[in-house]
Amino acid sequence: MADSMVASFWGPVTSTTELCEENYAHSSYIAEFYNTLSNVPCVLLALIGLVNAFRQGFEKRFSVLHISNMILAIGSMIFHATLQHVLQQSDETPMVWEILLYMYVLYSPDWHYRSTMPTFLFLYGAAFAVVHFFARFQVVFKVHYIGLCLLCIPRMYKYYIQTKDVAAKRLAKLWVLTLTLGTLCWLVDRIFCKKLSHWYVNPQGHAWWHLLMGLNSYYANTFLMFCRAQQRGWEPRITHLLGFLPYVKVQKPEKRE
Repeated sequence: MADSMVASFWGPVTSTTELCEENYAHSSYIAEFYNTLSNVPCVLLALIGLVNAFRQGFEKRFSVLHISNMILAIGSMIFHATLQHVLQQSDETPMVWEILLYMYVLYSPDWHYRSTMPTFLFLYGAAFAVVHFFARFQVVFKVHYIGLCLLCIPRMYKYYIQTKDVAAKRLAKLWVLTLTLGTLCWLVDRIFCKKLSHWYVNPQGHAWWHLLMGLNSYYANTFLMFCRAQQRGWEPRITHLLGFLPYVKVQKPEKRE
């Protein structure tokens, strides 16, 4: 949205995307205040998932997945705080990298040629980063990202129908719920921005998108960790941190001498 009267520490807005929040309304150092701070819970959720992946001895791919969630959230914070195009890449490019990583985690257990998938996905992600930096995609970026997300859904559904555990199935349902609600918040914020900006209180739909997608990633990661633990015969179960935040606890079979 149009800049407020507060001076901008970062200079003129150069990003190709602006959201429905008044720029520099609360601080000269933060362009979009709520869109920036709403990423903090996403970082914390990813950190909790990372610690659990280490403690339970999951494969490195899950640690990398949680780290990518943190990188994405931090990149989003930097972008929304500055609204500079060069930093817009720190938000959008990690979004694509993260989805490519999800594709690897989802499909790699049944992939017979182990080296081909990570090599292809790495090269694809690197090529996209270069092209996107110079081309400054807008609509194409969104369509491309949605297409990659849709490729993940059939595999998630396969894991869902193969899983009999009620608590694990609830995680998959929460994944769908947060994705749906987050998308609605994003669409309302984009489509009805002019009307919302005249409300006494802006509902900050994009900030809610951040929060819901942070939860969405956490639920997805936890569900995938549960499924992987089942594949490896680790007897996983869903328990809760502080009584409300689900995480996977495994019981690995004892190694025979």
